[in-house]
Amino acid sequence: MTTEKVQCLIVGSGPAGYTAAIYAARAGLNPVLYTGIQPGGQLTITTEVENYPGYAQGVQGPEMMLDFENQAKRFGTDVRYGMATKVDFSNPPHHRVVIDDQHEIHTNAVIIATGASAKWLGLESEQRLNGNGVSACAVCDGFFFRNQDVAIVGGGDTAAEEASYLSKLCRNVFMIVRRDELRASQIMQTRLKSLPNVEILWNTETEEILGDAAVTGVRVKNLKTNESKVLDVTGFFVAIGHKPNTDIFDGFIDQDAAGYIQTVKGSSRTNIAGVFACGDAQDNVYRQAVTAAGTGCMAALDAERYLAEMGLH
Repeated sequence: MTTEKVQCLIVGSGPAGYTAAIYAARAGLNPVLYTGIQPGGQLTITTEVENYPGYAQGVQGPEMMLDFENQAKRFGTDVRYGMATKVDFSNPPHHRVVIDDQHEIHTNAVIIATGASAKWLGLESEQRLNGNGVSACAVCDGFFFRNQDVAIVGGGDTAAEEASYLSKLCRNVFMIVRRDELRASQIMQTRLKSLPNVEILWNTETEEILGDAAVTGVRVKNLKTNESKVLDVTGFFVAIGHKPNTDIFDGFIDQDAAGYIQTVKGSSRTNIAGVFACGDAQDNVYRQAVTAAGTGCMAALDAERYLAEMGLH
């Protein structure tokens, strides 16, 4: 296995990782960034992005991430394609990160920007139409379905919140729930049931999302009667949760029950000195590109201050 010493290592890309790289590079930290298995993160499977400041006419998600990457490179970030497969944070400030099981990085500052992945139903049509009417973020994409009929699958707080959000934009919202009750908190259930344009389909599962180039409907089945029917919708939102990409940090970095990295309030610092976390890997509330970028900035500034305090920069 080859080894290498770098001053600042950024694990993951997307708005958080690339923003951290921009700030770290401008601070003279000579950052090395490994993009992970999905360079650019979840935005690379998003079509139009209209809620990020600076893009007055909107921008395609992949194009936006390419802009971020090019800006990071402009200031000297060494962007590499590869995935962290193992870490050893047992001996601060000497951290080790293995890339693709074959290259070991030694560094004093690690910025974790591995993000989170949406949980999907596993339907072929779901993946085929992803970005063409299928979405895992109502706040990101709900605007495109203004005054249209949409469906959302899920029964927890996230689904209830997103159904409530969609009800303000869409004509009708069909909420597909596998059980005969919601898992959402009582206050969210009460709020949801008071919305006149939200219809909850109990004991129902999604069989197939219909459409060739875009969503034209969804076929659902009632689990009690085994009867199927088609909902005439143009949007299908999956709200069954996200999984943070943090498994390789188990045993070193403190995480909550769902796997989100816990950071010191008001900072990006983790329980390990010299290891910082930003973006969706530590944010289970907002999960927006702009908030991810903000925490990426924080992580780079925290890393710069840490290295200076340690006399390593």
